[in-house]
Amino acid sequence: MHAIQEQIKATLQDIYRKAVDADAKLDALQSQQQGKFKAIFEQQAGFTTSAKRFLPYVEELTNDFEALSTSDEQAFKADLSKLVNKMEVMLRTLTTFKSV
Repeated sequence: MHAIQEQIKATLQDIYRKAVDADAKLDALQSQQQGKFKAIFEQQAGFTTSAKRFLPYVEELTNDFEALSTSDEQAFKADLSKLVNKMEVMLRTLTTFKSV
């Protein structure tokens, strides 16, 4: 279980760095009157956060990760699955955004 937590932590650090870069790119687009949208992710993506930047979603992922340490075994599996799904969506979106 410790190895899983370390891997998640490393992935969250990678997501954070990519999110900072993506938010800077979004700021530049918005200053050019581009990038008009309500939120990065729709509700179906699994996030409770609704924001026009990536860092609030990273904060939600971090909070979910920290909550894992207080979960019992049964809740841990369900919470871990939700966290991994959100991380996959985030990484996929950041990768797509970077290539645009």
